[in-house]
Amino acid sequence: MAKTTYQSNPKVRQIFNDLELYREFCADYGYKFDEATLGDMRSYAYQQFSKYSAGKNFKDQWADDARKLGLLI
Repeated sequence: MAKTTYQSNPKVRQIFNDLELYREFCADYGYKFDEATLGDMRSYAYQQFSKYSAGKNFKDQWADDARKLGLLI
């Protein structure tokens, strides 16, 4: 009998790569990370991640909070 081998599915690999990028975005820019919201455009954090990924202007929560507290000029 031949030994069975499994090939990794590129779609699954892409999902995990996207999930890792989304987690890093949430940590870097002050959004609550929830893996269930990956791909959900109703989620504000994912909307901002989509803008970030497309190279458009997005809202940085850390900078916004610092500005509200008077820490940034």
